[in-house]
Amino acid sequence: MHLDDSHLVSLMAAAQLGDQASYTRLLLEITPLLRRVARQGWPTGSTADIEDVVQDTLLTLHVIRHTYDPARPVMPWLMAILRRRLVDGVRRRARTNRRELAVDTLDVTFPLEPANDEYETPVDGETLRKAIAALPPGQRQAIELLKQRELSLREASAATGMSIAALKVATHRALKALRARLLGRT
Repeated sequence: MHLDDSHLVSLMAAAQLGDQASYTRLLLEITPLLRRVARQGWPTGSTADIEDVVQDTLLTLHVIRHTYDPARPVMPWLMAILRRRLVDGVRRRARTNRRELAVDTLDVTFPLEPANDEYETPVDGETLRKAIAALPPGQRQAIELLKQRELSLREASAATGMSIAALKVATHRALKALRARLLGRT
């Protein structure tokens, strides 16, 4: 696609005078060219990188369009802006690449064996009930009230007459004993 510079000069001059339709048409006509030139200037850039450069170029054009001289050609002025934004984009990508690690390029991001596999083995309900029944009475009562019936420490303390600290100790010891029994370490 070859754009006639005299046509672009007239659109830019009209845009500088406040003609919104000319400005919109100018942007629509130059955007595909900016993409193509940016892609040629940065062949290793991603599509997102190229779009960022094009958007930065269009924003710069918008901000500094009042500095354009209608007596001069548009394309060299526009390409100078694009080259500067292209250099900025490449530098920005290089800084980002130095700071970040792309995890999608790693072969393995998770361990082959789960860390808590032995504690995540399912136990059937009957085996668990038998293990709880084998606990000493204080520990069994703490598990039944705090874990099965989901009472608060204060409620369980009022129901059993045990202190909150004693309930915490009994629960800890009961869970430790259940873990050992269910994992076959008794």
